[in-house]
Amino acid sequence: MRPTEFSTRLVAPGENSSQDDCWPHSAGALCSGSMPELAEVEWYRKQWNVGLGKKIVDVRLDGRNRVFRGTDPRELHRRLVDEKFLSSEARGKRMLFKFSSHNWLGIHLGMTGKIRVESGNFHPNKHDHLVLYQSERALVFTDSRQFGRVRFHHGREGPDWWDTGVPEIISAEFDQRFVDRFLDRHRQAPIKSVVLLQNGFSGIGNWMADEILWRAKVRPSKRTGKLTRHERAAIFRATKFVVRRSLETLGRNFTDPPKNWLIHQKWRREGVCPLHRTLLRHTIIGGRTTAWCPRCQK
Repeated sequence: MRPTEFSTRLVAPGENSSQDDCWPHSAGALCSGSMPELAEVEWYRKQWNVGLGKKIVDVRLDGRNRVFRGTDPRELHRRLVDEKFLSSEARGKRMLFKFSSHNWLGIHLGMTGKIRVESGNFHPNKHDHLVLYQSERALVFTDSRQFGRVRFHHGREGPDWWDTGVPEIISAEFDQRFVDRFLDRHRQAPIKSVVLLQNGFSGIGNWMADEILWRAKVRPSKRTGKLTRHERAAIFRATKFVVRRSLETLGRNFTDPPKNWLIHQKWRREGVCPLHRTLLRHTIIGGRTTAWCPRCQK
């Protein structure tokens, strides 16, 4: 299961759900077809932490699979066996796992990627592309559509591909000045498309972008160059708030965001604004289904 855009009912592992009736999950219900966002990636990252401090005793992978594009799977296998799992971190939609002897493993979940833990006698299935065995467990990366990616680096310093220079939204470096400069570079684009750009709003995806713009009271289709100073400030504040609260709920233990969030109505055919029950409108912006309130967002 994947936590990004969610079903109106609980979805059991292995059960299919339809994009048409997607809305927020409860206790891990999800909807297939959308990329995990910042908070969901943080939750997935922590799943492997049960194996911290333990050795990798074996590695199973199929290097022909697309998820290993640009990576030498033989080197990955050779260098990780007998090494300890030391730490993990997430940036935006990416994860980095550090192992002893200066080995680094990067994972991007793509559209359908998942990270989970299985028992030590686990046998990989068709879509389980990477399995790191420890004495008591197996750390598994699975991806049915293979839009995700596995990267490997050996070196005393971290990999170049990890440090993109884009500030994390929860950091002090992501400030109003950074946001203003970034918006100025994309003045002709709709603001919804700009908030989805990972070289500015790292980790933000479809549902979080709609949540941010609804809270900022900005119409998603509005050209970025037409934003007022007040609207820019509102977008900055809403971005900080949505990311922080998402990390406190989804990112911490995969629980629902607060019930007064737009996400609880976004995917309903008859969804309404949480503030005053106005019927939401839907359109496609930047190739993504977009919901907004015509009363709040003008």
